[in-house]
Amino acid sequence: MTDLAPELERLRPQLLKFALLQLRNPTWAEDAVSETLLAALEKPQSFGGRSQLKSWLIGILKHKLVDQIRRQTKEMSTSSPEDEDEGLEDQLFGQDGHWRNAPQDWGNPEQSLHQVEFFRVLEACVENLPGQQGRLFMMREWLELETDEICKQLTITPTNLWVMLHRARLKLRECLEVRWFSGRSA
Repeated sequence: MTDLAPELERLRPQLLKFALLQLRNPTWAEDAVSETLLAALEKPQSFGGRSQLKSWLIGILKHKLVDQIRRQTKEMSTSSPEDEDEGLEDQLFGQDGHWRNAPQDWGNPEQSLHQVEFFRVLEACVENLPGQQGRLFMMREWLELETDEICKQLTITPTNLWVMLHRARLKLRECLEVRWFSGRSA
């Protein structure tokens, strides 16, 4: 069990990055990663070495992410206005009705919305890639698995991997041009 701890600590930043991409909330992502690492430390015997440690942890993390999303959805649906701090207005506004401290700049909400929409289109394009191309692309670009690890898991050669990744990128480019860029003004 103690042999696993240094390796888990080394993989923690990658797991956190993956969780942040999914949850877009640092606190929730940290909770999911902590629960993942705790589960791995509590039951190291469930890692049978049938895959890479990182792949096994990502599998656990995916379940923790779903749990986290369900938990947050449940909390949001059960909260009511009475749960809010009663003195919140007094904390935020002075007696003259003006802000005590001006709110932070929210940036450009429209641009943020477009970014979220873009990633939805990208995700749809990846899901529509033929054969294993979508899986390979996700493993390499989103999960950042090494070439050797992907080749070992899928029993393919590095050359075959690179050809398939090249084709996936070409198909993604075509899909994005049709589904995203063609409908947008320059």
